[in-house]
Amino acid sequence: MSEIFSETNMERILGEYIPAGEMLSAGIHAIAKETDIKGVFGKCVRTESQLIPDENGGIVVLNKKKYGAYDIYLGITQSSLVIAGCERESYLYQFEDEPNGNRADIQDITAPVFLADIGTCYPLADIRKCEMKKGMMGSVNCFITMKNGSYFKIMIPKRGGLGGGMPHYAEYREAIMERLGACNVQEV
Repeated sequence: MSEIFSETNMERILGEYIPAGEMLSAGIHAIAKETDIKGVFGKCVRTESQLIPDENGGIVVLNKKKYGAYDIYLGITQSSLVIAGCERESYLYQFEDEPNGNRADIQDITAPVFLADIGTCYPLADIRKCEMKKGMMGSVNCFITMKNGSYFKIMIPKRGGLGGGMPHYAEYREAIMERLGACNVQEV
């Protein structure tokens, strides 16, 4: 458990999901209370653990969910929000193959993608709304809603754990909350 509260470990795990050309500006440990990730992917086939590109493949609609608290790292880069589990987690995956109707939000798959990696990185511009409310013992409860309908209920603790493994926690926590607060977009 103590390696969860390590900036080195956090930087390594978040680094796996940071887009090329960007750097981690701030990262912290937090608790995800509920996760609901949505995605529509085209020109692919689904295996047990991946989406594989296939020119003749269909459209796969994914809904990846987890209810219940689990440890995450929450980070921001110049233009991205990165959310990664501190440890391997299990999710409920629901699929709809070749849905009816026209979808404008289809992402074509050009390289194999592990299902576990979907929903770990979003452009900050894709945040539709971020509500922050004070929680218990100085924590902040965050409800982040993305433009594609994905959402995250996250509790951001006041402190980064015992042992001093996250010496920049308070500074990074403030930077993340300030950046998320600035992402609120009013729908027209």
